[in-house]
Amino acid sequence: MTNALVIGGTRFIGKWTVRELLDHDYDVTIFNRGNHENPFDETVTHIQGDRTNDAELAAAATEADPDVVIDCVAYKPREVRTATRIFEDVDAYVYISSGSAYGDEEIPKREGVTRLFECTNEQADEDSAESYGPRKAEGDRAIFAAADRGVNAMSVRPCIVYGPDDYGERFDYWITRVRTYDRVIIPGDGTNLWHRAYVEDVASALRTVAEEGEPGEAYNVGDQRLVTLEEMLHLMADALDTDIDVVHAGERELSIVDLTPDDFILWRDYPHVLATEKLAALGWESTPLHEAMQRTVDDHLESDRDGSEHDPGRENEERLLSVLDTI
Repeated sequence: MTNALVIGGTRFIGKWTVRELLDHDYDVTIFNRGNHENPFDETVTHIQGDRTNDAELAAAATEADPDVVIDCVAYKPREVRTATRIFEDVDAYVYISSGSAYGDEEIPKREGVTRLFECTNEQADEDSAESYGPRKAEGDRAIFAAADRGVNAMSVRPCIVYGPDDYGERFDYWITRVRTYDRVIIPGDGTNLWHRAYVEDVASALRTVAEEGEPGEAYNVGDQRLVTLEEMLHLMADALDTDIDVVHAGERELSIVDLTPDDFILWRDYPHVLATEKLAALGWESTPLHEAMQRTVDDHLESDRDGSEHDPGRENEERLLSVLDTI
């Protein structure tokens, strides 16, 4: 396999996937609308077009003539069904699904075992956050159906993805907090557990599945060592060469200043953990956490991202700290 087509390819997961493929001697073409700056030079071919336009996607398939397709921007089931038809003869079509596709809360969530969300016709055409998991699950079912008719289609399900170039700024919020303040409030007792995946590891997982995966199979991807929210903050502090005092605040304490645990990004009530043994059996490994966090923090420091859109309000936290100090 030498020719790869990345649908998307200019932002975050797509960008790192292109780099991963280039590092493993693939000839890479990206196909996207061109709404974001192309970070690659002439070594990467760019085809401009809209993946939701079937004719433009088919034309890109003809022009690129790929052996491998990595689909970073299939957000609706119809897009997956169309792509698996257009690319039915490739050596590997890899769809980026999500850990959000799982419909049951289990620890851990396992491929082929944990139930996926159902998806109504209405949800399949929505763009809402509430329908995201059902839409990704229905995309997975489109992969299974394609494999049943002989297409070399596979699925990769990341959990929360972090790392350099993360325009969502979820980690940037917490890095800014750790960098700026000696005392950082987190909801609950600090043991909140939401599985995360370093972006370079997601990229290597996509390549590994393309090369070694089985058609019709789905593969979870996430850090092989999990850390709690509090441990994550201490990893950030280590990367910043600083110390912090983590202050726990339960729902009752937060309510004093009109906050709830849900106001804090990357907080989740019930643990979200994905089993990753199936992917590891293909030879995939994740980056050691201290290395992944150091690269993430270094990129944050070089950027203008601060995660302020996720800020519940430091003034509220200061008020709460004052109250907690009197208890």
